[in-house]
Amino acid sequence: MPASASSHKAAMKVCIGSPGRFYTFDLARQMERLGLLQRLYTGYPRWKVDGLDRARIRTFPWVIGPMMLAGRLGCHGLQEWMNWPAIASFDRWMAARLEPCQVFHCLSSFGQCSHHVAKDRFGALTVCDRGSTHVLFQDHILADEHARWGLTYRPIDRRIVERELWEYEHCDRIVVPSGFARQTFLQKALSAEKVVKVSFGVDLRMFRPLPKTDDVFRVIYVGALSLQKGVPYLLQALASLKLPRLEAWLLGSLQAEMRPFLEKYNGVYRYWGIQPRSELHRYYSQGSVFVLPSLQEGLALVLAQAMACGLPIIATANSGAEDLITDGVEGFIVPIRDPAAIKEKLAYLHDNPSVRDSMALAALTRAQKQRGWDVYGEQMAANYQLALARKS
Repeated sequence: MPASASSHKAAMKVCIGSPGRFYTFDLARQMERLGLLQRLYTGYPRWKVDGLDRARIRTFPWVIGPMMLAGRLGCHGLQEWMNWPAIASFDRWMAARLEPCQVFHCLSSFGQCSHHVAKDRFGALTVCDRGSTHVLFQDHILADEHARWGLTYRPIDRRIVERELWEYEHCDRIVVPSGFARQTFLQKALSAEKVVKVSFGVDLRMFRPLPKTDDVFRVIYVGALSLQKGVPYLLQALASLKLPRLEAWLLGSLQAEMRPFLEKYNGVYRYWGIQPRSELHRYYSQGSVFVLPSLQEGLALVLAQAMACGLPIIATANSGAEDLITDGVEGFIVPIRDPAAIKEKLAYLHDNPSVRDSMALAALTRAQKQRGWDVYGEQMAANYQLALARKS
């Protein structure tokens, strides 16, 4: 057992609330590794939660499961309609079953009732885990982006916004994964002590480099194809590039708003749809560079995945990339909404293979220094301990 585990084990037990897999299953596995996990409450069926003692898992798949299935089948309207009932019912179910703990850590918007129970009944440290930017920042930038393209924007459900704002105010800590995300909270006058940054890790067993089988200069994008991810700017950059042996692979779910863009730029990319996580390293490994032009993220998990497969990165600061790469070392940081900057960096890496190779090695090395998710888990446990000490 790691030395850090013994110092926490006797005094601290952690309950985690997570409707889906996200990165919170990795958090649960880390807490179990450190001897701290009391219980994981999830909307996934028990058989889909791997790498954990099943006795520590409580599941509520009856609403969350169908909602996620609707999304995977492309029924985004149904998924959106189910979102609020899923949030409210999962929280009520969890609040009724929450066990005594010293720390209750829950994904944002899903824990209002449960945070009440954790704090009032057990005196626990309550942690709101926001994997993205402040909800009001997110809502504003997405509304602005839709207006730029002349598209109708459906604001984030006000009920969800109100739950988020309540959690930001009443929880003891807000955990975010990047400096960029943290700054959006500080701009809303939340205290620097309350908003804690702990950057995500990556599964180095799953995401690993394989030999590239050709000499095609291949641009890889993985993630939802949406306005939020900045995909139109990537398509614009690709369409204006006139490079020999250039390909672009897009992987991920297709949002309805993106269909006109894909039709307009048909021929400049290959769309692979949604691929299993266990297979993504095969696609990354056939790439030359990974591009993520997001308008807002907490810290995109795909960045570390691509780095662990040996890809240099081109990404915006709004993707959280500044917490993973140094501009000009493991890749490049570009402004949001700037296809010309993406085009310039792609052309540079195409024309300078030795630089590309050097950045690829630097990216792989940096990803491996995270020791998978171990650093993330140890930093999270240390932050719990510090917050409990200040609370007592």
